[in-house]
Amino acid sequence: MNQLRSGEWYEGGDRNAYIHRAWMRRGLPEDALDGSKPQIAIANTASDLTPCNMHLNEVADSVKHGVWAAGGVPYNLPVVSLGETQVKPTAMLWRNMAAMAMEEMFRANPIDGLVLLGGCDKTIPALLMAAASVDIPAVVVPGGPMLTGHFRGEALGCGTDVWRLSEEARAGTISKAQFLQSEQSMIRGKGHCNTMGTASTMAVVAEALGMTIPGFAGTPAADARLLSLSHDSGRLIVDMVAAQRRPSDVMTKEAFLNAIIAVAAVGGSTNSVVHLLAIAGRLGLDLTLEDFDAAGAGVPVMANLQPSGMFLMDDLYRAGGLLALLTQVKDLFHPAPITVTGKPFVDSLGEHPVYDDTVILPREAPLMEDAGIAVLRGNLAPRGAIVKPSAATPELLQHVGPAVVFDSIEDMRARIDDPDLEVTADSVLVLRGCGPRGYPGMPEVGNMPLPRKLLEQGVRDMVRISDARMSGTAYGTVILHVAPEAAAGGPLAFIRTGDIVTVDVENRVLSFDVSDEELRARTQTPASEAAYAAPQRGWAKLYVDHVMQADTGADLDFLVGSSGDRVSRESH
Repeated sequence: MNQLRSGEWYEGGDRNAYIHRAWMRRGLPEDALDGSKPQIAIANTASDLTPCNMHLNEVADSVKHGVWAAGGVPYNLPVVSLGETQVKPTAMLWRNMAAMAMEEMFRANPIDGLVLLGGCDKTIPALLMAAASVDIPAVVVPGGPMLTGHFRGEALGCGTDVWRLSEEARAGTISKAQFLQSEQSMIRGKGHCNTMGTASTMAVVAEALGMTIPGFAGTPAADARLLSLSHDSGRLIVDMVAAQRRPSDVMTKEAFLNAIIAVAAVGGSTNSVVHLLAIAGRLGLDLTLEDFDAAGAGVPVMANLQPSGMFLMDDLYRAGGLLALLTQVKDLFHPAPITVTGKPFVDSLGEHPVYDDTVILPREAPLMEDAGIAVLRGNLAPRGAIVKPSAATPELLQHVGPAVVFDSIEDMRARIDDPDLEVTADSVLVLRGCGPRGYPGMPEVGNMPLPRKLLEQGVRDMVRISDARMSGTAYGTVILHVAPEAAAGGPLAFIRTGDIVTVDVENRVLSFDVSDEELRARTQTPASEAAYAAPQRGWAKLYVDHVMQADTGADLDFLVGSSGDRVSRESH
């Protein structure tokens, strides 16, 4: 075995080594710190305030058993946890902080390997960003989706049906009491959202990147097999330390392209774009929006899952699971990338039958033939914007209409249901001030509610454009991540109500009918709609001062690139 990193703390007879060993004894076996056993940290995002991750302490116990069984020494390492539904103003504000704190703790402690426990949306991205930055052997254990709840005999998709039912309540097709009654049925038990939202998508991403045991992603949180796979992950990390198989060996550029293909095939969340870009940035890889457009092109959506389709994550598992789905497009994946097992990712795709082809649709009859995330450009989004065609209304993917502009979330909420709002079904709703800097934190508000008067007329979708994000559980013809954002001086700051907007997804165009001369003139006039109150202290100030734009992953500029695992100084 290679000399263990933890030996820098524990080996030797001097005072420093004495201190490190003595304070860690506390009932450990005599040989636990003798330099022969890998020290494994279980980076655990369990928190009672991250409801989707509440069960991860139980998962951590299974990982511990696996580490001990393989000859390692496991330690529970609680790390920053982010509850997507709980933290204000938005969980995305804290992703980079969580990743930075995790990175520093991974580097500072006597750790030879990492098991990364995540579930809720931002926890797996933050864990992967941190592990990539430190680059010691690591494996992901995804916490898994919850089982399906039911209301009045119908299956409920977490998030997706919140958006649907809330719009029906606003339209008057169901009562407010019925809407609130469904709340008791939405969350059935342990685990993250049961749709192909961001949490499920990031588990798929982790597996397609090669960072999980193949077949792990999508295992329901309540399924005993999740604990078995967690045990196996604990055993595996000990082998990975012996082989010195690091994240940079697994997460190559081609592995990221494989992840983009997998996201397209499952109809995954648009949030995967900013997370994959940020993770790649930590590895120093040149991943761009163009890679998403190119790698996702021509990939069929075969997962008939909400929000794009009908079914839910436990249906996918019942129908054969992620590997059964990805096996159908095995020929599209790059063959070279390996997984944490050391074997090529494509080797895990093969004898995986589909047991229900209404859930995992045949390749020759997919939900959509070409529905990878599309990147749009034009004078409204010079550095790009994205749209998820599989969640959109096909007729609206080519659309021309007048803008109705909202300067902030508060402005939108104050006016969206105003009976005097000049808006029709052909209008394009535009929301600004919601990008990484402008909010700050880039909230999930891009899927704006439709005006009540249009809902009452039966309208259920409109073109919506913003510099914000959208929940992975949401749906609609929603154009997101416009870059540069309004608060960074992007053209979104200068569009006005009444300007004609052109959306042409097939030709990748997002523009508004304003001449270059007129646009230059508008930029010379301070735009009140682009103004925002910059934070003056704490994390929010650091974030706004250093956050990059969505087209590069919205990470902090000083965190791009790996810093490695070395700690050169000792203070004891």
